[in-house]
Amino acid sequence: MPSSKPLAVHLALPESMSDWETGHATAHINKPDWQAQPGRYQVVTVGLTDRPITTMGGLQVTPDVTVDQVEPTDSAMLILPGSDIWHSAGATAPFVDLAQRFLDTGTPVAAICGATYALAAAGLLDERAHTSNDPQYLAMSGYRGAERYDTEQTAVTDGNLITATATRPVDFAAEIFTTLGLYEPSVLESWLKLYRDNDPQGFYELTAVQ
Repeated sequence: MPSSKPLAVHLALPESMSDWETGHATAHINKPDWQAQPGRYQVVTVGLTDRPITTMGGLQVTPDVTVDQVEPTDSAMLILPGSDIWHSAGATAPFVDLAQRFLDTGTPVAAICGATYALAAAGLLDERAHTSNDPQYLAMSGYRGAERYDTEQTAVTDGNLITATATRPVDFAAEIFTTLGLYEPSVLESWLKLYRDNDPQGFYELTAVQ
């Protein structure tokens, strides 16, 4: 039975966030169908302020909470989507600081695209296996973790940190689902058949899930 109060999965809202990079993850976290424990999680959006942000797709999104209101121990995960502003350290420092707090307390962090650059610049990828858009892209951050860059996988989980390239939001979502235990392994395989492999058999397998 789901708990009366779902666990929060916090989604950062940087200005000009890349809508598509977290869409698969957030939609299916909030959608109880096929989940091992339906309703266990709920996406909660986090802003630097309480003012709406405009996504890269032109949507206005009003944060549920602000950075200073988030406690990692009360969260299941922090998701950091890409955005045009991650390369400006001052603009995103509160989100990076929050990610550091999450990692320090053992609460998972999932970062994609430009968010990986900001984490690299802060030294958070120096000792963790990771991936991003390209090794040379992360090298521009001046970080010291280049030897741990995984060029084979499009999404990488190392302990409580998930990183991914911008062009593989489905793989990013699958790593998030695995970390959260959102689906049973066989259900996740069917989900990947449908959303990653464009295999209609995945749809029929998912509709058979009770």
